[in-house]
Amino acid sequence: MFAAERRQLILEMVRANGAVSLRELARVVQTSEVTVRRDVRALEAEGLLDRRHGGAVLPGGFTRESGFPQKSHLATAEKTAIADLAAGLVEEGEAIVVGAGTTTQELARRLARVPGLTVVTNSLLVAQALAHANRVEVVMTGGTLRGSNYALVGSGAEQSLQGLRVSRAFLSGSGLTAERGLSTSNMLSASVDRALVQAATEVVVLADHTKLGTDTMFQTVPTDLITRLVTDEPPAHDDRAATELQALADQGVQIAVAGSSAGGAGGDPLPAGRQPRRDVPLPGPRRGQVVPGSGPQLRSATVMGDQPPAERARVADLRRR
Repeated sequence: MFAAERRQLILEMVRANGAVSLRELARVVQTSEVTVRRDVRALEAEGLLDRRHGGAVLPGGFTRESGFPQKSHLATAEKTAIADLAAGLVEEGEAIVVGAGTTTQELARRLARVPGLTVVTNSLLVAQALAHANRVEVVMTGGTLRGSNYALVGSGAEQSLQGLRVSRAFLSGSGLTAERGLSTSNMLSASVDRALVQAATEVVVLADHTKLGTDTMFQTVPTDLITRLVTDEPPAHDDRAATELQALADQGVQIAVAGSSAGGAGGDPLPAGRQPRRDVPLPGPRRGQVVPGSGPQLRSATVMGDQPPAERARVADLRRR
């Protein structure tokens, strides 16, 4: 493919999806990420798109929302790994809310195996994934159907959530930054997501690395209300995502990172016996939060482990005396 053809295809993908990762662009145009990065730089110089670490977005800073057909084919391996990890947070007999999105749809498919679960949702896709699940009760909100993401929105949806209380809310969105939290490109969707958050004790955000550092128009969940982020491991060169993860951790968000086959060349399946995901405990609790097992004995052991061998021996000798 000639450079002009390649750049035209890249431009069409960004215009169709709003934001596309370099990894996805390289896969579609069948070239290396180094070449794609060069193409994106050239298109940015012409004012046709904006370059971001790890991807490209529409010019103007804010990305617009993609339709369901486009979203369903983006970062599929990452979404699968995130859904696997997030499903492990849900316990038997729990009541939760699940928002709209392709990542939450993947989560719903795994929740079908959790007995005694009650799921409140405004997403037809989530409800469909759980429709035939044994011992899982699905509660749909009211509202007006928004065809682009198969979600119920509007005052009817928001009013049906009043007075509701559940343990956790699982939400996705179009972008996530440490400064503004989770955001989306549609005002009606944002309003319903805020109502879902008000109904939950904890908020779990599901967002793949391409959404980290991306800012969109309407804020749904401010950072201080996000309990946990479940994401995938950013590529080694994606400084933006890594920086955003650290910034979120510094603000007290618990980070869980799911490994995915997307890290391999061409998205090949993981080798037999390799774990499909891993948890990375970043960072400590929020200010004033008490973590089980973090008492004085654990703290003392941690301090001892950081001391030089001679100092540890001296302290041990004092204790024996």
